[in-house]
Amino acid sequence: MQCSLCKLRTHQWCFLLFNVLLFHALLFGADFVEEYLLQPTPGVYTDAVVVSVREKARKLDLSNARDNVSQAYLITNPDACRNADIFLLTLIFSSPANVTQRDAVRRTWANQTLIQGFPVRILFFLGSTQTSAAQEAIVRESERYKDVVQGHAAADSSLHGPTERTLLAYLWVIGFCPLARFVLLTKDSVFVNLPAIGGYLLGLHRHPEDLYLGRVIQRESPDRDPNSPGYLPPALYPDKYLPEYCDGTAYVISQDVVRKVYVASAAVRAPVPADVYVGLCAQKAGVAPTHSARFSGEKHIRYNACCYHYMFSSARMGSYKLESVWADLEQNGGRCSLFQTYYGLVICKALTYVDKLSFMNAPEQKEPYG
Repeated sequence: MQCSLCKLRTHQWCFLLFNVLLFHALLFGADFVEEYLLQPTPGVYTDAVVVSVREKARKLDLSNARDNVSQAYLITNPDACRNADIFLLTLIFSSPANVTQRDAVRRTWANQTLIQGFPVRILFFLGSTQTSAAQEAIVRESERYKDVVQGHAAADSSLHGPTERTLLAYLWVIGFCPLARFVLLTKDSVFVNLPAIGGYLLGLHRHPEDLYLGRVIQRESPDRDPNSPGYLPPALYPDKYLPEYCDGTAYVISQDVVRKVYVASAAVRAPVPADVYVGLCAQKAGVAPTHSARFSGEKHIRYNACCYHYMFSSARMGSYKLESVWADLEQNGGRCSLFQTYYGLVICKALTYVDKLSFMNAPEQKEPYG
């Protein structure tokens, strides 16, 4: 039966239009609302604590204390940024045992040194090993690739592992890469679109200060369970909700925010995840997070070449998946028309929602990265 759209009546056209709009609202509506509502407003700093933190951060200079700073690291890699005006420094948190994953990252999205002619530097930030043999393997890896920094856990630290490693990463940036304009912090299980992030940063229409960019988490309640390791007592944090913060799978901060968060951390001792901890410190420093739906957060985005050319990140990517995606991206090239990008976003958004529904109605998958 042949059907002509031209013969549709007005109410039928309205019904079709309504469904098209509803479909797009379901797919993209939350992203548009978040992008509008979660933009920081220029701060007027009247709080004495905020003013003090920002002033101390402005004066912070570790250039003459590098020997003392180096004691916090098993592998310091002090020359990684020497004599280089880095546009974007990327620190990838990785477990010492994840050598296969690190090699996959090196062969894929981390295999670049320039973004639109501006220098970038990519380093892996590791924690302590358990055995001397494992440590020797890390040292050999560092000597081979020159892209490893390894923190040394402090025995008297009151912070848990991931939070302590994050602060050690911030300290390393201040001490050994103070000229990096922006710093991207991510994990080895994340696909990161460096050209897209770099293009966004180059297109900013404001001075690159107070930038804390990622997928913003808001209105999250503190853990009030006394039996939980993340218990946050009301006496320590009385507010009903945690401050807004960027999901720790991937986020970008400007160099001044590295310093402000590190200075503010001296007064923050809360047993919370590392990304929440950064949000607490940022709040104390008067820095508000900026939301971008192009960061996936903890979600794995189903692959589509044009979608991945647009997105900033996609989580839960094992080494095999990462390399297969990268091979296809290189084969398809980097050019997508406006329509192709729109179509790709619709496809990957829809499939990601299907995956989410399937995950909610099925047992947990054995594959850890999706």
